[in-house]
Amino acid sequence: MAAAVKLSAVMIMLVLTIISYPVSADPEPLQDVCVADPTSAVKVNGFVCKSSFNASDFFFEGIANPGLTNNTLGATVTQSNVGQIPGLNTLGVSLARIDYAPGGLNPPHTHPRATEIVFVLYGELDVGFITTANVLVSKSIKQGEVFVFPKALVHFQKNNGKEPAAVIAAFNSQLAGTQAIAATLFTSKPPVPDNVLGIAFQISTEEVENIRSKLAPPKT
Repeated sequence: MAAAVKLSAVMIMLVLTIISYPVSADPEPLQDVCVADPTSAVKVNGFVCKSSFNASDFFFEGIANPGLTNNTLGATVTQSNVGQIPGLNTLGVSLARIDYAPGGLNPPHTHPRATEIVFVLYGELDVGFITTANVLVSKSIKQGEVFVFPKALVHFQKNNGKEPAAVIAAFNSQLAGTQAIAATLFTSKPPVPDNVLGIAFQISTEEVENIRSKLAPPKT
């Protein structure tokens, strides 16, 4: 009996230790820095460390100025992740700047590896995410305000104002990943079968092809 009680106490302590341990989207670093070497042929979860580094590996000026929004969505995302800042490798953080023309939309999408928090630089946005119970959580946000999109949930931002808007987005991953729902389903290579999309969206094959043609990236 005493042994069973002792074992139960140990198990409870183990469970409490596990659930109270800080959880991050990316693995914890095992050294001060591990600047990414994207040219390495060695494949690991993340990137191999460069043998040497300097301050430029930890610097990026690409989000200082607004991005161009003269596209079909009226919005553009400027990434500031490990692809632009090799020094972010293993550190579990990244940023992005999102610019919106009046009426611009960052369409429904997910980040499979990160939670996102946005800070409004200027303008006003209607934002929201959808829970797995199919509940829309939405709000209008303006300059200086913050909104959080939980990890992997579908979310969006829309500028319904008459002036441009911009946010800085932060992620708890060096490479959050993005899956835009419409583009993922209708422009994948190889394509999702027409009958799958037709049944899922209750539309005809002709309508599937029409949507594909509108979402297809421009030919170069």
